Amino acid sequence: MVSEKTLILDARQVQQKIKRMAYEIYEHNFKEKTVVLAGIDGQGYVLAKLLMKHVQEISPLEVKLVKVTLDKLAPLQSEVTLDSELKDLKKKCIILVDDVLNTGRTFAYGMKPFLNIEVKKIETAVLVNRSHTLFPIYPQYTGYELATTIKDHVEVNLLKETAVYLLD
Repeated sequence: MVSEKTLILDARQVQQKIKRMAYEIYEHNFKEKTVVLAGIDGQGYVLAKLLMKHVQEISPLEVKLVKVTLDKLAPLQSEVTLDSELKDLKKKCIILVDDVLNTGRTFAYGMKPFLNIEVKKIETAVLVNRSHTLFPIYPQYTGYELATTIKDHVEVNLLKETAVYLLD
C-alpha cells in the first residue's frame, strides 16, 4: 500500500513559522539572560538549532543548545540523556523542542532530566501540534496547528527540503 503525501508547509512557510516562534520565545523571555533550547534528538534538535539562530539574530539573549536523547518507542526502558552537564542548566529557562507534538509522551519523558534540578521554568515548542495529547503537555510555542486523525502521520523534514507533509 502506497501512502499519499500531501504538502502542508513548504520551505518558505516553515521558515516563517520558525522565525515567528523565535520572536515569541524572545517576547516571553526578554528579562532572561539565558534560555536553553533542549532539542529532542532528530528533527527536534534540528528545529532547536534553527530557533537558536533566529533568536540570536533578533535578541541579546544568550542561547544554549542541548541535545536530549531518548528512545521514543520505549521511553520507560531507556535512559534520557543530555549532551550537557545538568549543573550548567540550573536556574535557567528550559524550552523543550520537538518537531511534532502528537500524544505528548516524548515531551513528558524528555523533561525527566530537568526535573532533577532547580529550573526557572520549562516550556515546550513544536513546529506542528496535532492535539492528540494523552499526557498533560501543551506547547507554549507552536508553528502550525493541524487537525488530523490519530491514524494520520505527519512527516517533518528540516534537513533536505524543509517541508511538512501529511501522509495518508
